[in-house]
Amino acid sequence: MIKLRKSSNWEINREIKGKFHWKTRAAYLVAVLVMILLGLGSRAFSTRLPAFVANHFGDALWACMIYFGLRMLWVNRQLSVALWGSVLFCFAIEFSQMYQAPWINHIRATTLGGLVLGKGFLTVDLIRYTVGIVVSWVLDQGCQRLVGINRRMDDDKPLK
Repeated sequence: MIKLRKSSNWEINREIKGKFHWKTRAAYLVAVLVMILLGLGSRAFSTRLPAFVANHFGDALWACMIYFGLRMLWVNRQLSVALWGSVLFCFAIEFSQMYQAPWINHIRATTLGGLVLGKGFLTVDLIRYTVGIVVSWVLDQGCQRLVGINRRMDDDKPLK
């Protein structure tokens, strides 16, 4: 009888965690879509935006999208995993722009290829990516605190 209870409790907990993960994934998907819309809007309406916003926000929003995308994939991992994973991903894409072979430049010439891979290496992009990722991480921390998921900012471990 005891084993049956433990088993059913375990299944109930698993079901609850599964529903929580899907809700969390959906929230991060919405964040990804919002970042895409804001990023494309910052490019499309760059003439109507202040110069600082038009020049810097597109890359920062792209990095935010990468952060939230990684959080969507890894909802059960620590926030720092998404933070460092998105920094590494964004920096790798930026450094890949130093490679200018004809085949990859052909991909970069397309709209989607240019948005994902970029066109040329700029050091300032690394700063933009870092700022965007840190802002996303701080927002993520704040939202988790509002929802009631208590985590320390220094090590992402649950409070007891």
